[in-house]
Amino acid sequence: QVQLVESGGGLAQPGDSLRLSCAASGLTFNSIAMGWFRQAPGKEREFVAALKWSGGSTRYADSVRFRFTISKNSAKNTVYLQMNNLEPEDTATYYCAAGKNLIWSSLATPRQYDYWGQGTQVTVSS
Repeated sequence: QVQLVESGGGLAQPGDSLRLSCAASGLTFNSIAMGWFRQAPGKEREFVAALKWSGGSTRYADSVRFRFTISKNSAKNTVYLQMNNLEPEDTATYYCAAGKNLIWSSLATPRQYDYWGQGTQVTVSS
């Protein structure tokens, strides 16, 4: 049984940093891509960042490039999203997702992912 458990969300002020974690279990990691998505109230779920477990290649949304970093700890089967210089527009529920055998062009598409976590809230406000 696949489980993705996010943690690390909370309340931050503009310019602050937060690190989200996603602990994964039940996956065959060598064929997996891990993604972070977010959804604000009244908006569609949008891509934030993705990482291919084998090889470690990464992809980012333009809105977070150079501010957010996705990484992994293979020993802990955990993927992270380091979020720096947070902006109010980053306020959303953040979801971790896992997809099997995704190609590069599919990494930003939510429906291509097979498994989802429950989400963690990030609120950026002064």
